[in-house]
Amino acid sequence: MERRKLGTSDLVVSPIGLGCWQFSNAGFGNFWGSIELETEKEIVARSLELGINWFDTAEAYGRGNSERALSASLQAAGKKPGEVIIATKWMPLLRFAGSISRTISKRTDCLAPFPIDLYQIHFPASLSGIPSQMKRMASLVRSERIRCVGVSNFSEVQMRKAHKALADEGVALVSNQVQYSLLDRRIERNGVLDAAKELGISIIAYSPLAKGLLTGRFHFDPTQVQNMTGMRRQSLKRHLDSLDRSRPLIDELARIGETHGATAAEVALNWLVTFHGDTVVAIPGASKATQAQHNAHAMTFDLTERELQSIDELSRRAGEVE
Repeated sequence: MERRKLGTSDLVVSPIGLGCWQFSNAGFGNFWGSIELETEKEIVARSLELGINWFDTAEAYGRGNSERALSASLQAAGKKPGEVIIATKWMPLLRFAGSISRTISKRTDCLAPFPIDLYQIHFPASLSGIPSQMKRMASLVRSERIRCVGVSNFSEVQMRKAHKALADEGVALVSNQVQYSLLDRRIERNGVLDAAKELGISIIAYSPLAKGLLTGRFHFDPTQVQNMTGMRRQSLKRHLDSLDRSRPLIDELARIGETHGATAAEVALNWLVTFHGDTVVAIPGASKATQAQHNAHAMTFDLTERELQSIDELSRRAGEVE
């Protein structure tokens, strides 16, 4: 699998990483349900075998459950510190910036023995301003507690503010992790994507398969919607209520996939990390090893320019999540 630099940092990652929200053991809203640790180990091992070299987790994912499961899975796969790239996030809700420094040891304990390569503000909800948060993050870089700084769910204005505050500290803002998929392209019109390209910041796309909708399985068998957890179903309500609207896109993804020996989901992931050059990387999740295999397979073929444009056009017609 090819590699690309994350932002202007020295972190070199596969275009597809593994999102580990589903390792939270029903935490963080019970969005995905529970997964056995042995299954998590299989998912991580398969991802590594197929060239994925980085993993994204967070404090909020089960209050450290995801971080601990990820560490255990990497160790079970025989990985040593420095052989993989780990991204995690600080939970800012009802906290001041000082919490960033006070709680970093908890994050490193959960992930031990693996260091934190990318530390992110999970969303802009701290009781402290962005400059104060970035100053704390910069201090962690200088003390070598973390390697790089990122943000998540930041608007264009917030991202620019974070970028400037870090630059004043002599540190780069490496990434902004945001929701982005063929069914949610808000960052293309709200300034986030353009600003990221201008400033050399990577976009880390979460929910790159629209929480499973872009696999096509709900279009071809709508009864499967009933197997979703309540929160997941509610978050997709607008699209689930109008599956016919996105069906042409799904059909095109499947058709293109047939020519490349790939699934609709693999084509959707390939488009996402290809259409904007090296700016966008993606972190699909996986609840079983076969899904991890599909994630990695998304980078084993090249879409033609005509295919990229056809997907782009049908995606826009499918409508965006507002």
